[in-house]
Amino acid sequence: MTDILDNLRKEYQAVPIPEELDLIVNRSIKQALQTRRVKRLKVKGLTVAAAILVFLIAINASTTVANAFAAIPGVDRIIKVLTLKEFKVADPNYDASIKVPAITNMENKELQLGLNKKYLAENKALYDQFQAEIEELKKQGLNEAHIGVDAGYEVKTDNDTIFSISRYVTQIAASSSMEMQFDTIDKKNQILISLPMLFKDDQYVQVISENIISQMKEQMKGDEGKIYWIAGEANDIPMEEAFSTIKKDQSFYINNDGKLVIVFNKYEVAPGYMGPIEFIIPTYRIAGDLVSHNYIK
Repeated sequence: MTDILDNLRKEYQAVPIPEELDLIVNRSIKQALQTRRVKRLKVKGLTVAAAILVFLIAINASTTVANAFAAIPGVDRIIKVLTLKEFKVADPNYDASIKVPAITNMENKELQLGLNKKYLAENKALYDQFQAEIEELKKQGLNEAHIGVDAGYEVKTDNDTIFSISRYVTQIAASSSMEMQFDTIDKKNQILISLPMLFKDDQYVQVISENIISQMKEQMKGDEGKIYWIAGEANDIPMEEAFSTIKKDQSFYINNDGKLVIVFNKYEVAPGYMGPIEFIIPTYRIAGDLVSHNYIK
């Protein structure tokens, strides 16, 4: 079984991938609007049970994936995400665990492979950077310095319409930082969803920003432990660093309830002890600005 899995990975890595993901996404949108035949992978010489076992060896054994496996009948939808590769460093002073996700079982193979190529490139660069930092510390004679990096992924949403995966990177030195990225896929049309494409025009930026500020103020009233850096309020940080508006391409995902969730990285809008911040945007606040209610309910 191990040899078969290794061969499958080699075949995947040998597939030529366009260098620009934007090109892949644009082409995938056009492709998704055309009639496509469903292509099924056939593993010669293996029973169905054995073929499933080959893939299960590589699946990340997280609670999310385990629950999805138990809840979804049949073979075709079992595989959602597997760990393609893990970069590790295990040392008393240096610790790295970098898991590379790979999305599987999409009909749009070009988009699937484009995303997976991106994930591999991002995490390989992260590993190389970590190794370079270790070498630099050693050159400076800082052999007792402690640094670490933990990177992985989590399936945030998996229903009949939406598949959303988050990737996180936590870096530890004197303090820790955490960054998150999200990819949200329309499962029916097999396209990558961006925040702007959900709305009729740019008005959503102001509408969502105003709602988030309102939520921030309400949360601070009800909990003294919560602090947000809001522009125009009394803050201990420069005004230009205080929150006033989201970016047009602000990090987001759509949850299993069909609600838009806006995400900020650690330190982006609040002190570090609050970690990454999420705000669920009430649908009635943005209903008039949505292109449709296919995704947001």
